[in-house]
Amino acid sequence: MNLTLIGHDDRYAVEQLQMSLFPEGAEGKAISALHRGSTWLTATAKITMSGKTVTASRRLKAADETVRLRRRALQQSYYLAAIQLLPSIPAWGALAGVRPTKITTKHLLDGGSEKSAKALLRDVYYVTPERRELAVDCSVSTVKAAALLEPTDLSLYVGIPFCPTRCAYCSFVSRSVGKRTELLEPYLTALMKEMAVTGELLANSGRKVRTIYIGGGTPTTLSEEQLCRLLDAIRSSFDLSRCIEFTVEGGRPDTLDAGKLNAIRSHGADRMSINPQTMIDTVLRASGRPHQAEDVLRSYRQAAEAGYKAINMDLIAGLPTDTVDGFCRSLDEVAALDPANITVHTLALKKGADLFERRENLPSAGDVTEMVAYANEKLRNLGYKPYYLYRQKYMSGSFENVGWSRDGLDCLYNIYMMEEVHTILSLGGGGMNKVNFPDGSLKRFHNPKFPEQYIDMIDSVLEQKKELFKLMR
Repeated sequence: MNLTLIGHDDRYAVEQLQMSLFPEGAEGKAISALHRGSTWLTATAKITMSGKTVTASRRLKAADETVRLRRRALQQSYYLAAIQLLPSIPAWGALAGVRPTKITTKHLLDGGSEKSAKALLRDVYYVTPERRELAVDCSVSTVKAAALLEPTDLSLYVGIPFCPTRCAYCSFVSRSVGKRTELLEPYLTALMKEMAVTGELLANSGRKVRTIYIGGGTPTTLSEEQLCRLLDAIRSSFDLSRCIEFTVEGGRPDTLDAGKLNAIRSHGADRMSINPQTMIDTVLRASGRPHQAEDVLRSYRQAAEAGYKAINMDLIAGLPTDTVDGFCRSLDEVAALDPANITVHTLALKKGADLFERRENLPSAGDVTEMVAYANEKLRNLGYKPYYLYRQKYMSGSFENVGWSRDGLDCLYNIYMMEEVHTILSLGGGGMNKVNFPDGSLKRFHNPKFPEQYIDMIDSVLEQKKELFKLMR
């Protein structure tokens, strides 16, 4: 879809909405225009597609113009034009960002009610009733999680960007080690240097670690001995006296065994993530995952026996060769285990993933709609509540990823990371540091993406950490 701007340069705001409303590669042209009169600003959209041309407009008083209100009018006009061409009403209406709950969270923190937050999503952004309820429920969890924080608190992310093999839908920056493990030791050496320096900087700054998340990749690609060294380094480098949550992402069941799970638990981690994605063996093979459903059950049993306070399990709606019946059976089987959290992702076709180029045997958008609807109804009926969500580009059906939780067992790190309510320090290759400043601004500082770059550039990584702490003063 070709987009032309007239009278304004807010391309990102309109383009992101266009990408969420129309499938990639859609043929057509669109014009987003802004007319400035003495009294009114008028935003107009004109879209031509498949021989049909539609228009819509929104306006606001010129005296009331702010960047936020101007962009809102531009997006509203584009949305109201687009829905005249779309086969169904988009679930998220005119919201294009990956964090729709930031709007409702801010509304609640500013003193608004759940009812008025839903009205805001309905009247301003045209969000459907089901998604309004999802967003507000998640914002309620965010407000509760934010209340657990002191101004000096932050969270710590430790990245292990390695996997045994690469899944077909994955676009993360990670190395598939297979039988080649020569990068693991030099990577751990560099990572422990960053831990030591960051721990000293933290101690001198007076800031405290509130939550820790070890993610990837697949952290449990490491051997049991390597995991123990990593966890020992974390405990020796950081003051964990205020840490109330410590998560390790086990991810793939084929990297887990009783020895690793017990070792991780004995080193203080109290949350484990075991991610089947599906419980249908044929869908696992089509998705490039070498384990079987029985491995998921074994890993879950071993984690429960190891004594984790909470276990998360991920599923993906829209995997190749999956069906509505298959997804529903997978959800039922996972829910029967009664984990603390179940995260339901919607497949996102991303550049860098095998599926982006080879789009074979994917369920239809209608099938994905049924999968997501079943998950929402089933999990609510079982007593789970949505506690965080986010969206991605190119998601099947333009839906969302939702974390569902038992009461009192929300993964706080997920909320803090996604809602950006406090600083996240990231260690390791591909890590993104998100620093919240007192004036309300947020700045991002990236570690080198690839493990080889991270190892070679560790000295510059350490210098960046020192500069980052200077800014945080």
